[in-house]
Amino acid sequence: MVRALSEAATVTSKSMVTIPVKIRQKYGIKEGMKVEFVELEDAVLMIPLRSLKELRGVDKAHETALKEAIRELNEEHRKEAGG
Repeated sequence: MVRALSEAATVTSKSMVTIPVKIRQKYGIKEGMKVEFVELEDAVLMIPLRSLKELRGVDKAHETALKEAIRELNEEHRKEAGG
């Protein structure tokens, strides 16, 4: 079961919203960080955008799976090129 964190905020006269502290802390949203707004049919998602520096090393947890996927792709390409 997905547990949603629900917080409310008020839109100011200048169309600005303060992101609640619990949300900022949970998602590591800091001053100067970019966020993307994605419009869905009946909702708007706000997605924090990570810098390349912040993403460095993220793949370490999946290194084995990534290497195996690369090997499989290389094997498929060899078979296609040879046959």
